[in-house]
Order: sequence, then structure tokens, then C-alpha cells
Amino acid sequence: MLIRDVRPWGGERSDVELSGDRIAAIRPHDPGAQPTGEVVEGRGRLLLPSFSDVHVHLDSTRIGLPFRPHTGGPGVWTMMLNDRRNWRTAEVPLEERVAGTLERMIARGTTRVRSYAQVDVDCKLEKFDAVLAAKEKFAGLADVQIMTFPQAGILREKGTVEYLEASLEAGAEVIGGIDPCSLDRDPKGHLDVVFGLAEKYQVEVDIHLHEPGHLGVFSTDLVLERTRALGMQGKVTMSHAYELGSVSESVSRRIIDDFAELDVAMATVAPPDRGQLSLVALTEAGVRVGLGEDGQRDYWSPYGNCDMLDRTWQLAFTNNFRRDELIEMSLAVATVGGASIMSHDVARLAGVADRPGLSAGDRADLLLVDGETPASAVMDRGTDRTVLHDGVVVADQSALVHR
Repeated sequence: MLIRDVRPWGGERSDVELSGDRIAAIRPHDPGAQPTGEVVEGRGRLLLPSFSDVHVHLDSTRIGLPFRPHTGGPGVWTMMLNDRRNWRTAEVPLEERVAGTLERMIARGTTRVRSYAQVDVDCKLEKFDAVLAAKEKFAGLADVQIMTFPQAGILREKGTVEYLEASLEAGAEVIGGIDPCSLDRDPKGHLDVVFGLAEKYQVEVDIHLHEPGHLGVFSTDLVLERTRALGMQGKVTMSHAYELGSVSESVSRRIIDDFAELDVAMATVAPPDRGQLSLVALTEAGVRVGLGEDGQRDYWSPYGNCDMLDRTWQLAFTNNFRRDELIEMSLAVATVGGASIMSHDVARLAGVADRPGLSAGDRADLLLVDGETPASAVMDRGTDRTVLHDGVVVADQSALVHR
């Protein structure tokens, strides 16, 4: 395949040759060339790595359904109960909702997804099975990792551990944890289960952390302690972790250094909180950082629209980035940054100015989008998009390409 007349990361007009699922060569654009084989017309559009959504709850989506007033209350437990009261009575079956949401994500440029699948005594494996069905349906169009997730905690409701284990036996690739102190109120017991199952099934760990200030730092230190003791470097992600930067500058620096040393990744959903760790400092330290949309217009929140370019705008906005270099760094986090969390075959960002993913030998998961520059593409969020996964066009003009 030849992708004609594109601007990799906003650079010079180029022709990009693919060989199978890899980029074979990038050459200056030749308007007079007569290529053979399949050709994708770039028309001068930007060429970027495709998006990686590494924190999304496909299992609770209401994308495509009528808008409803938000009914959730404050706090994780109250919001979870709101979801529990409503998810079964949505207008269409869960499996259809999940598949439709994943389809929209792919059509808008996301080809790598790490999705939570809630497992507890209420939904049992119903939500996990719906996410698994969507993964299988779109297997040739996107890479999907499923994280089995105890949204209601692990120890509060008897039987949760057994369902988590059943989902791991059924193919979950990541085991989740959540607020070890404030939800289960037994951080040792909670993390013993999470890391014990991770060791037993040889899967990665992703901790969903909403805990504030010193409490969040305490829980994070327990995670770091286990990561070091069990030799799980490169296999642990901290998600959200809104307030790890709120205690003091010295604590923030120490946490970032520990993340870098132990190769603990960070997944952000671009929150408005001001107490988070510095995205610039994390990137400069070599910490793997990825972006996600979190809920998709669900029973937790009315936000989310399946478009990671929109969420990249939010990441830049909530960090008060104005310089092009930092806005482009947000794009690098949303694309290759997340990819490096899902696969260590992808190198982590080497710094604020690093723009990887578009060199010979890189995987051909690509997005063509209209825009003057990468920064302007984030501001304008154009819709003239073509999406490739493993060197194959899978979507164009916000619709899947059926082969």
C-alpha cells in the first residue's frame, strides 16, 4: 500500500509505503509518480499514529441512546449503585450498546483500547461477556485488552473474588483494583487479592485511584512496594490518581522517580483537578503515560463521545497548555503514549518533543486527519479522517470500511 501526499506529524508532504502491518519507507511526495497496488490518497492531510484509549468503561456505555438526566450522587459507592439500578433497563441490550460504542471509537481513529469490564455479585460476568463479544466482533479492526474490574470493591461483597477469578480464566488480560483504603477499607487485603491474582494468572495490574492527598500517596506507596517486591516492573498502571501531586513538590518528585524506576505507567482521563502529577514532568522522566475517555455518556457521567481527538483537546485544556509543543505532546500521549502501556514493543515517550510512531519499521496503525498543524488539529478536531489498523484501511469519514 502507498499513502500519498501526507504530512507526518505536520512535516513535509510525503509518500508513505507500507509493507504488511509495518511502515516500510517514507519519501518526499512525488506528484508525478504512478504507483501500483493499493493507494490511499492523503490530499495533504496530517498523518498521525492512531489513538490509544487506555481507560474506557465500555461496559457502562449509553452512546447512541437517548440523552437522560444525570442521576448519580457523590462518591464512588453512590455512583456505582446508580449504575447498578439502571444498566439492565436501558433501551437496547448491553451487548449491542458495547459493540456500537467500540465501532464509533474505531471509526473516529482509535485502534487500541483497554476497557474495564465490571465484575461483581450483581452483574457477575454479564458485563465482561459483553465487552468480550465486542472485542471478538472487531478483532480485525482494533486491539482490545479487557481488564476485569471490581467497581464495587473486592471485600465488601462476598463472592466477588470468585467472579474475578472466573473472568481471568475466561481471558481477561489485566486485573483491576480500586481505592484500597477508602472503598474496601482494608488496603492490605485488597492489594493481596489483586497482586495474588495477577501473579497466579500472569496478567498486568491497573489500580483505579480516586483517593485524596496523603491517603492516595499512602495507597500508591503500597502498590509501589508490591511492584518492587514481586518484580512486576512494567506490569502496573495507576489510573486517575488525581491528587498525587497535591501533597508537596518533594513527594510529587519522589513518586515520579519511583514510577520511572519501576516502569509504573499512568493513565489519565484529563480531569480538571489541579492536584495531579505534572504531565510534562512525567513525560520528561520517561514514565509511560496514556489517555482515556473513561465513561461514555453513561450512568456515571454525561461526558464522552467516542472521539479521542476531543479528549486530547481536553487534556491540553485542563493542563493549561498553549504552546504548540505541549499541545502536540498531548497528541503523542493520546496515541503512542497509550500504545506503550498496552505493548512494551512500543517505546515510551522520550521527552516533551518526542514525536514517535511514524518511522520505518513502526506498526501501521495510523490516522489521516485534516488540519494545518498537529496543534491546530487538536483545536479544530476535523472530521476528514481515514483510519488504518495493521496496514489496512478500517474506517473512512467516520464510518467503518467493510471488506
